[in-house]
Amino acid sequence: MRNPQTDSLARHDRPPASRGLAMAGLAAAAGIVILDASMVNLATPAIRAALGLTTAELSWVVDGYLIAFAGLLLLGGRLADVLGGRRVFLSGAAVYVLASLACALAATGPMLIAARIVQGAGAAALTPAALSLMLGLYAGAEERRRALGVWGGVAGAGSLLGVALGGVVTQALGWPAIFWLPVPIVGLTAAAVWKAVPPSPARPGRFDLAGAATITLGTSALALGLISAPEAGWGSPRTIVSLAVGVAALGAFVVAERRSAQPLVPLGVFRQAPVVIANTVMLLLGAVAVGLFYFLPQFQQQVLHMSPVATGLSQLPIAVMITLGGFAAPWVARPVGLRPALIGALAALAGGLFWLAQSGPGSEYATALLGPFLLIGAGLGLGFVYATTLAVSGATPGETGLLSGLINATRQLGGALGLAALIAMATAGHSTDFAGAFLGAAVLALAATALSLIPAAHRAPASTI
Repeated sequence: MRNPQTDSLARHDRPPASRGLAMAGLAAAAGIVILDASMVNLATPAIRAALGLTTAELSWVVDGYLIAFAGLLLLGGRLADVLGGRRVFLSGAAVYVLASLACALAATGPMLIAARIVQGAGAAALTPAALSLMLGLYAGAEERRRALGVWGGVAGAGSLLGVALGGVVTQALGWPAIFWLPVPIVGLTAAAVWKAVPPSPARPGRFDLAGAATITLGTSALALGLISAPEAGWGSPRTIVSLAVGVAALGAFVVAERRSAQPLVPLGVFRQAPVVIANTVMLLLGAVAVGLFYFLPQFQQQVLHMSPVATGLSQLPIAVMITLGGFAAPWVARPVGLRPALIGALAALAGGLFWLAQSGPGSEYATALLGPFLLIGAGLGLGFVYATTLAVSGATPGETGLLSGLINATRQLGGALGLAALIAMATAGHSTDFAGAFLGAAVLALAATALSLIPAAHRAPASTI
């Protein structure tokens, strides 16, 4: 279905150079968001030492960003539809840059956490607006396929560079440098988009503010309860109230979506079994990925006594396999079909995590880490593509944008809630149980594998990938 808001961007009389500049700016902006998130994971030990953060505070440096990003992602896409993609992209970029500056200048844990939450809100506006504008640049199906390939490659490159640079930048320049780095890059990309992308007209519509507020409150309260439980106790008033508010807010979200004339998520899509299964698998994959990259740098630096630089460089095989898996997913699935490909990817991920959980003090990289890293990277790279494909494979033309936004939001929500759950499990004692965290992630991957065995989830042929 053609989008009247973005059709004007795809006119064939647009200068190729202008369209190329727009594509470069949009893809680079989305890539730097991923790069910065990857670098933050590698900098968490340095941030904790510099600001004297507790385990709960440190987790909120990561989780606060994820919750804001996930909870507001669907609203960000809706804002782009109603107000115009370029306006929302530039506004999101401005918020992201200002929040990055605040992160770099933060002198206390609460200051950093607050700035990270605002940074996540900026990313939630920037990211869907950038994707919407990018699709509007290309009218033909073949052009869009190639553009999406470039988009996916840039996303993988952002993750790869984040892993490679995070430890180096942190060790050489200090942890604030990871927040200074995005400022000039996002500023330049915003300037390129402002110059190369024409304004997209606004169109009538309403914002589902009740839906956005309740889903954000619900996930935030649940995460707070799970993160606080190890220190405050599962029976403490703070834990009980947080979990109760979370459940109540999510119930209110369902009510709000039923009553809204233009809901963030029309509940009818959940009558489609592939959509439900794909989003549940993505929820678990998001939990695995965020939990892994939160605990892994701490494990390598605290238990294996690796430097930040060595930690970052040692994780390059994971990032390389994620990138290659994303590019190779269509060709891997074509001869075997979507169902076996998805099952194989998730099984490889679970196997790699179980293998990683066997490592400990004195483990050698070549024998204890490299193998798991390759399996984990391949499983994540392929699994993310197949879950996304499954989610949108049966979409009608009017559902494509909705289901694409939903699967991305589910991934972020899974990361926020999964990280909180793994932290609650791994920090129940006086020290962090890294093996328990990796085993917990492996169990989540096994649960995703079990879901992928359900035949109703695989109605789409591999050719749709």
